[in-house]
Amino acid sequence: MTTALLSTAEELHARVRHGRRAVVMTMGALHEGHATLIRTAREIAGRDGEVVVTVFVNPLQFGAGEDLDRYPRTLEADLKLAEQAGADAVFAPSADEVYPGGEPQVRISAGPMGERLEGASRPGHFDGVLTVVAKLLHLTRPDVALFGQKDAQQLALIRRMARDLNFGVEVVAVPTVREEDGLALSSRNRYLSPDERRTALALSRALFAGRDRHAAQEALRARAREVPSTHARAEALSAIGESRAAADAHAVATAAPGGPAAVRAAARQALDEAARLDPPLRLDYLALVDPSDFTEIGHDFTGEAVLAVAARVGTTRLIDNLPLTFGSLGAAS
Repeated sequence: MTTALLSTAEELHARVRHGRRAVVMTMGALHEGHATLIRTAREIAGRDGEVVVTVFVNPLQFGAGEDLDRYPRTLEADLKLAEQAGADAVFAPSADEVYPGGEPQVRISAGPMGERLEGASRPGHFDGVLTVVAKLLHLTRPDVALFGQKDAQQLALIRRMARDLNFGVEVVAVPTVREEDGLALSSRNRYLSPDERRTALALSRALFAGRDRHAAQEALRARAREVPSTHARAEALSAIGESRAAADAHAVATAAPGGPAAVRAAARQALDEAARLDPPLRLDYLALVDPSDFTEIGHDFTGEAVLAVAARVGTTRLIDNLPLTFGSLGAAS
């Protein structure tokens, strides 16, 4: 199969469609993370469907002093990777094709959720993201759009936009792809020197530390729920040497302020250590949030959460996150 390279919406709309169209939106500089998105899109679209990869470096989402000019542009290599991963077409429009007449006067506002975390660090960023995603959804007319979990806040906002503004598209999340050492794949990783890359590993190390602390606490809570509460059964436990373990599990399960604070503390420790490295890691934020609105979760939170981090190493800004599940809905306390 030869992947078509298209530069205008007219070319894209002229293609005969059979089955579902799945779109993967990128800014180019494709890597294995993008390839995973494309392969997943291929599975969803099926043999009779169509996979379209967009390549467009969107100026609206870059703020003053950010890396718009130096953002890598590797269209020839991108086309090759897209073809190998199973794309039918790469849609690589010019800025004039996407924004005829210059930057749009009417844009989509990301609202309060777009002002938190990434939005606080990069004012206006998500307005630019949602505006171009909306434009590309109209231009590509897909049935399904796939986005990576690595950009968790972006994913949440796109889902919210699709729901709130009645876009007739299914939004599918694809898990983050990582290097063998844990670093999340990103087009910006190529900016890192070897020493900077070693420091950058603190992002994933911090997330894994928080995840491991969370897993240990959840295991102890599950153990506490199984511990007998009657005196006779407690004596039976003591006889087989489990009373101390039962007591420890109960203490952890009932301790305040609960799991989220411990998860944050474990992750923060790894980041504090990285701040003393050479070169140092300069933390932007560490947050444990509800993915529905990206507000910090409380100690009694149950359900899906996102542990997110952003930091600079040298001149490169990196983000990463892990999904976590707190408690079992309806479980006994």
